[in-house]
Amino acid sequence: MTKTIIPFGPQHPVFPEPVHLKITIEDEVITEAIPAFGYVHRGLETLVEKRDFNQIIQVVERVCGICSVMHALCYCQGIEEMMGIEIPSRAKFLRVIWSELHRIHSHLLWLGLFADSFGFESLFMQFWKIREKILDINEATAGNRIIIAINVIGGVRRDLSKEQMQWIISELVTVEAEIKDLENVILNDYTVKKRTVEKGIINKTQAFELGLVGPTIRGSGIAEDMRLLKYAAYGSLDFEPIIENSGDCYARTKVRFRETFQSIDLVRQAISKIPDGELKVKVTGKPQGDIISRVEQPRGEVFYYIKGTGKKEIDRLRIRTPTFANIPALVTMLPGMFLSDVPVIVLSIDPCISCTER
Repeated sequence: MTKTIIPFGPQHPVFPEPVHLKITIEDEVITEAIPAFGYVHRGLETLVEKRDFNQIIQVVERVCGICSVMHALCYCQGIEEMMGIEIPSRAKFLRVIWSELHRIHSHLLWLGLFADSFGFESLFMQFWKIREKILDINEATAGNRIIIAINVIGGVRRDLSKEQMQWIISELVTVEAEIKDLENVILNDYTVKKRTVEKGIINKTQAFELGLVGPTIRGSGIAEDMRLLKYAAYGSLDFEPIIENSGDCYARTKVRFRETFQSIDLVRQAISKIPDGELKVKVTGKPQGDIISRVEQPRGEVFYYIKGTGKKEIDRLRIRTPTFANIPALVTMLPGMFLSDVPVIVLSIDPCISCTER
C-alpha cells in the first residue's frame, strides 16, 4: 500500500475552528494523525500581568466567547477564595442560571455544526434557530448575546426580576419542546447513525488514562463533572452527570443532546430556589497567594492557576482549557478510520482552538 501524508486544515469548509492535523493514510484508511497548534495564539496570559486584577475579567471572557461566563466565573471564584471573600447566596444562584444558559446555547451550537459536518444543512439551521431564543434571553437579561460580562469579583453585576425569571421559564418550555422535536432526527436517523456509531471509539480505560474531560469522557462511561464540586449554587441543586458507555461519536452526541435538557432543568431549579439578598459584596485589598479554581464548561473542566503577590496586577495566570485535554484523544480515535470520517470525529470532541491557544 502507498502511504500518503495529507495536511488536514487549519482552514477547512467543515471545521468551525482552525484545527490542523497531519494525517497519514494508506488508501483511504488513516494510520496516524498528529495535531498541530499555533495558528491563533494571542498571548492573553502575558496580558494579564499588565492589568489590574479586576480588569482581567474582561480578558478571560475573551479567551472564548461561547463559554465566556464560565471563564469569568472560574477566575472570580479563584480570586474570591484567595482573598477570603464570601459572595451572597443570590449571586451564586444567578451565576448558575447564566452558566447553564451558556451551556444550552453552546450545545445547540455544537449540535448544529455537527449536523453540518455530515451534510444535514436543514438540521443545522433548526438547532441554531432554537439557539437564538437562548441568545435573546442573554441579551434581554444581561445586555449582550454572547459575552454578557455578568461576573465580578464579589458577586454579579446584574439581577433578575421575578418577571424576567417567569419569562425565562416560559421561553425554556418552548426551547425544550423544540429540541425534543429534533430528537428522532439527530439520534435515530439512519444516516446519522451510519456516520457516528462505532466511529472514533475511546473506551473507558483510554478515556481515563488520556485525562479526557467533559462530554468526551462522559461519553466513555466516566461520570466526571466539576459541578460535583458544588461550586456556586450547584450544591443546592439536584444534579447527576449524564453518561453514555459506547465511547463513540454517537455516545458523545447523546451526552450533549441530553445535557441540554439537564441544563434547562438546572435553570428551573435555580430560579425556584433563588433567595433574596444582595448581588455582591465590597472588595478591599489585593490578591496574595496562589490558588487553583475549576469549573465545568460546556466542553469540560477548565483549570485556572492564579498567583498574586499583593499587587494590583496578578503575578501569574495559567489556564488549561478542556480542548487541550481532549485533543490527545484524536491520536487514538482517528487511526483505522476512513479519511471521510475525520470531520465528524474531530468535531465530536467539540474543539475550541481559540480556548486552547489563547
